[in-house]
Amino acid sequence: MLQHSIDERGVVTLTLDRPQLHNAFDDALIAELIRVLGLYAANSEARLLVLRANGKSFSAGADLNWMQRVAQYSFDENKLDAEQLAELMERLYRFPCPTIAVVQGAAFGGGVGLVSCCDIALASDKASFCLSEVKLGLVPAVISPYVINAIGARQAQRYFLTAERFSAETAQQLGLVQQLCSSESLNDEADALINTLLTNAPHALAACKQLIQRVDESINTDLRSYTTTLIASLRASSEGREGLAAFLGKRPAGWIK
Repeated sequence: MLQHSIDERGVVTLTLDRPQLHNAFDDALIAELIRVLGLYAANSEARLLVLRANGKSFSAGADLNWMQRVAQYSFDENKLDAEQLAELMERLYRFPCPTIAVVQGAAFGGGVGLVSCCDIALASDKASFCLSEVKLGLVPAVISPYVINAIGARQAQRYFLTAERFSAETAQQLGLVQQLCSSESLNDEADALINTLLTNAPHALAACKQLIQRVDESINTDLRSYTTTLIASLRASSEGREGLAAFLGKRPAGWIK
């Protein structure tokens, strides 16, 4: 489900390992990511973190079986569930060392959130991205602060509303990823970036992260409360339930005429 390690240089590697499910996440994987991020955040030997994924996809977002379960949740249960995802995103965003996402394939929904929470993102030219929540009668609420930080409100107005799939080249133009690589050179270029970061003073790097987050204080407790309440409300709504039922049933949703 999740592989993790730290090498002698202090490089932490987290690898999503559900390739048969396109590295989609559920409550168990979210809880494990939260635990592991906490473990390495407290490790004084850690100098940077690399987020990778095994298989064809980086992450397809929410796991279908998990989505079926949450479709039956009450508002309060959905709120608790959303708080866990919010905790994951915030822990990754505020991880004390530099973080790098290495995106080898498709990143949808919450997968885009994971990429946005990392300081630096490299993507294969074969990667693709999508914020598809509105097709299900939902919104990318919990991940929105991080995605909007990465691509800006103006671009979010298009890609949140259209739910269209976009290429790695477009992702670079938007600022979601900063470096585009061939699939063959992705790991080599990630290694080169890791080596560059390791030449910099570790305490200064941590202070840089704190500086950037202090200057941009848009991500805060009030915003987290708003986003988790919003997604819980929509999941529990008739439109949200219809959207999910239509998706799982492979039929058009009721609002499509």
